[in-house]
Amino acid sequence: MSDQHLTAGVAADESARVEDASAAARPRRNLLAGAAGRNLGLVIALLLICAVGVATAGERFASLDNLMTILRLAAVIGVLSVGVTFVITAGGIDLSVGSVLGLSSVWASTLATQAMAEQYHWVVMVVCALAVGLGAGLVNGVLIAYGRVVAFIATLAMLVAARGLAEMIANRQTQVVRVDGFLDFFRSDLLGVPMLVWIFAVVAVAGWVLLNRTTFGRRTVAVGGNPEAARLAGIDVRRHTMYLYALAGLAAGIAGVMMLGRTTAGSSTNGQLYELDAIAAVVVGGTLLAGGRGTIVGTVFGVLIFTTLTNVFTQNNLSISAQAIAKGVIIVAAVLLQQRIAERSRART
Repeated sequence: MSDQHLTAGVAADESARVEDASAAARPRRNLLAGAAGRNLGLVIALLLICAVGVATAGERFASLDNLMTILRLAAVIGVLSVGVTFVITAGGIDLSVGSVLGLSSVWASTLATQAMAEQYHWVVMVVCALAVGLGAGLVNGVLIAYGRVVAFIATLAMLVAARGLAEMIANRQTQVVRVDGFLDFFRSDLLGVPMLVWIFAVVAVAGWVLLNRTTFGRRTVAVGGNPEAARLAGIDVRRHTMYLYALAGLAAGIAGVMMLGRTTAGSSTNGQLYELDAIAAVVVGGTLLAGGRGTIVGTVFGVLIFTTLTNVFTQNNLSISAQAIAKGVIIVAAVLLQQRIAERSRART
């Protein structure tokens, strides 16, 4: 064999090895660019925040009691965020969930509702809060889907109206919960974990199944990706949109019950600005603001990141203003990262 043929053979072998290596690396790159890579980034961010907490606050941060405190605080925002995830995945927005939470907590803790709960069962309070949340969500959905009101305006109007109605019902006073069965249940622990955390876990798992393993979830992603294409594919976009806002309202009602269990009081100020925290957690978790992609797992990590960050700031006696600045930086960074990932996806296609 001539030197020329030998060189050509070596070059061919080298080229084949390079192609094989590239083919082997491609799945790893796709994996890191997908949901697993995004979730890995969130886990790393959460671990870094925890490391800062341990370094600055020591045993106060690393204690089991503090961990339970973080999870208990994350539970209410987490349930809200699961509902908001569906709305944003479909390309919408809901600014009213915090106010609906407050309205639900007030309505469920009125003297009349508590009297019925004592006469029959404390579940009456839960049903009342869920009904209020579901009703407010349906109003949002009907206005947006059938009234063709812009989601931002419709939910902003509900934000103001729900908060005002809560103030009228409570007469701007705090309504203390006195139903022992209700308080005993929501103050209880199961296997050493607070009941509120278990409720959050159940809602998160149910949300994941609904979004990833059902026709409803696939339709939600389709509506967010391209509403016209979804309509041509046979999806009733308006009806589905109404269902999504009803689901967000129902989640707000559940969060309202949890807030009652945590604070033992209904107040028109409950849930104030929680809608911003929920939207921030959803966006940081990897759900696209433009719609078409949603992740419940990412939302859970987003909630834990913000709650842990707040706890670290509190442990170190840092101001609320500094916390707000840190949250703002994280939100902007998450949106910029989303835009970059979207640009890369368009470039590949």
